[in-house]
Amino acid sequence: MEHLKRKGGRPPHEPSPTDRRLVEVLTAEGLSQREICSILAVTPKTLRLRYREELDRGSAHLEASLAMHLYRLAGGKSAVALRAIKFILKARFGWSEFAPRPAG
Repeated sequence: MEHLKRKGGRPPHEPSPTDRRLVEVLTAEGLSQREICSILAVTPKTLRLRYREELDRGSAHLEASLAMHLYRLAGGKSAVALRAIKFILKARFGWSEFAPRPAG
């Protein structure tokens, strides 16, 4: 009867501090969760369950880096700067060049 009480399968994944830092850095560099899973040899469910804080911090770092790059581009005087400004306005503030102008 004792064999009926045991669970089968793999033992639960226990993240090491090195694994945690690796997930944060890889996420900040823009790797997908699928790629990170293959590096750590875990399932996507395990990655999201055991490394949620690291995924969130890495994503925030990536988003901040991209935003800073866009703001640097937007500071120029070229057509690229204008496209960067329009993208920032659309992505961050919901602006649309096709929206009706406010009455005033």
